[in-house]
Amino acid sequence: MKSEYLERILKARVYDVATESPLEPATRLSRRLGCEVWLKREDLQPVFSFKLRGAYNRIAQLADAEAVRGVICASAGNHAQGVALAARRRGIPAHVVMPRTTPDIKVQAVRDLGAAIELVGDDYDAAFEHASGRARAEGLTFIHPFDDPAVIAGQGTIAMEILRQHDARIDAIFVPVGGGGLIAGIASYVKALYPAIRVIGVEPEDAASMHASLAAGERVTLERVGIFADGVAVKRVGAETFRLAQQYVDEVVCVSTDEMCAAIQDIFEDTRSIAEPAGALAVAGLKQWLARGGRRGGTYVTLVTGANMNFDRLRHVAERADLGQLREALFAVEIPEAPGSFLNFCRAVGTRAVTEFNYRYQDARQAHIFVGVALAAGGAEKARVHAGIAGAGFAVVDMSDNEMAKLHVRYMIGGAAHGLRDERLFRFEFPERPGALLRFLSAIGTDWNISLFHYRNHGSDYGRVLAGIQVPPASEAEFLRHLADLGFNYTEETGNPAYRMFLGG
Repeated sequence: MKSEYLERILKARVYDVATESPLEPATRLSRRLGCEVWLKREDLQPVFSFKLRGAYNRIAQLADAEAVRGVICASAGNHAQGVALAARRRGIPAHVVMPRTTPDIKVQAVRDLGAAIELVGDDYDAAFEHASGRARAEGLTFIHPFDDPAVIAGQGTIAMEILRQHDARIDAIFVPVGGGGLIAGIASYVKALYPAIRVIGVEPEDAASMHASLAAGERVTLERVGIFADGVAVKRVGAETFRLAQQYVDEVVCVSTDEMCAAIQDIFEDTRSIAEPAGALAVAGLKQWLARGGRRGGTYVTLVTGANMNFDRLRHVAERADLGQLREALFAVEIPEAPGSFLNFCRAVGTRAVTEFNYRYQDARQAHIFVGVALAAGGAEKARVHAGIAGAGFAVVDMSDNEMAKLHVRYMIGGAAHGLRDERLFRFEFPERPGALLRFLSAIGTDWNISLFHYRNHGSDYGRVLAGIQVPPASEAEFLRHLADLGFNYTEETGNPAYRMFLGG
């Protein structure tokens, strides 16, 4: 399978700034999964990400007349660090436009490398438009984070190293996907030399632009993307990266937030290093692929692509990792408010470790329990616990995959308000910055009464709010128009069983 990128990758200039990152065996993970797993440690690069490869290769190829005017890029962080380091190495000015929601650790890292930073907008697209406009107006060279042949070739040098470092059989290489530059470069090189090696992309479920595009046969623009894995939060993949993915990528799998958190823990247990969510995508994808029937006993390479994560996000990662590993299950249970019911419920759970327990008297007839149970045998044991509780005569709902329950309700048990009329429940996301919560409340306005409110900050990027709002039927159309005008990402949760059991009137 001929690749026009093979020569570009072989001639790419990356090692003035990048190192040949190690390919390390993940012994604990291999033992647990029943196959041979290798970690390509791009998190050990000077900027803790692979992104400097493509950025430097592009900047190294600039003519002197272009270089002296300077370069500009738009980035949520890792590409920005690569551009800043490459520009400093060449001795030229670097301008970086970043979304205002970029984690502080990435902003500070770019500033430390000497680049001029401008914070614009709430997402990558806004930063991209601003940076592109400045490039045209000021004669700066725009360094695209993924849709550029020189950037793609720079990232492709990772594949060159993998095939040199591991000269035995490789069944598949798992690659995180954002805009597609990394997987385009790797797949182009691998398929040119070893077409039997599968190249499998991995995306978050809530930012699966490549998966959607390959399924549609054309580039798809997502309406919105999740921000947990900010390094791959791209609404639309590149034109060139999509073309190459269509030719060379075997498949793309999508993983959940919980699966990413579990993969961060997997990497930590083997390396004692902490990957960022996007950096752990490949491990999460391998695990899901194997669980869906992928070949056990094979040899698989997974890319650990970055380690730029704010410390305050570790709380959320640790909280969700056990759910992602199927080492914990969450259940909502309704029990009769009668002597002995509570004891009977505890007997149904048995001697398993309880990770969380919330009990609330509901009324004279019933009570509600929200319980976390540690699992030793994964999904099979979860099914047994569920069956045991139901078999004891209790109404039980598995909440392990209920996002609202995991984000909010588990911290609000007992909040039911009887007699409350016309309450609707919504989950909101808004960019987190000083005064954001006040601005959010002000935007909602005073025409509708807020009857329930819960806010959680899982880091420094976005705030999450669960709000109950009384919306009389006569004003429903006006209220929904108001929400649309506000522009916040929101999901209605009025029909969510966690709301009905624990919070609804």
